[in-house]
Amino acid sequence: MIQHNSDFWNQHSLEFLEMAFETGHREIIQNPDGYGKKTGECGDTVAFFIMVDNGTLTHLSFEVQGCLHTTACCNTVVHLARGKTVDQAWEILPDDVAAYLKTLPDNHWHCAELSVGGFYLALSDYLKKQKGKLGDKHGRKTIMGLEHGSQGDPGEGVGNPV
Repeated sequence: MIQHNSDFWNQHSLEFLEMAFETGHREIIQNPDGYGKKTGECGDTVAFFIMVDNGTLTHLSFEVQGCLHTTACCNTVVHLARGKTVDQAWEILPDDVAAYLKTLPDNHWHCAELSVGGFYLALSDYLKKQKGKLGDKHGRKTIMGLEHGSQGDPGEGVGNPV
């Protein structure tokens, strides 16, 4: 028999609940400056869309097909990244997402990793597009298995959304 915990609202922080139920950042941006899509082993899929002005993330959004924990993590990435420079955004880690949410269950840690990974793909896409415009002015840096500032393809899910 499946047991439902009726104390859900009291088991989670206010930050977790706000991020889990926030819908204002779920949007598909046509022709974003950066786009990244990633599917986790759990089957959840996230797609991030970023707009950058003078090196600063000015508009971020996402689409998600997944659980409430993944939605909370995606919203947290948007919250942490907005207003940061692209270089500063690379410093956002799954640990930061979990710390902000306070009550992300250990068995949903992969949701933070998936969300940050999808966001990194959008950053990589942005940098790849900038190289085409400006030439290679960025050094190589590897974060979570992705090179940013390199000419290598960081993986599936980078480029313009279909």
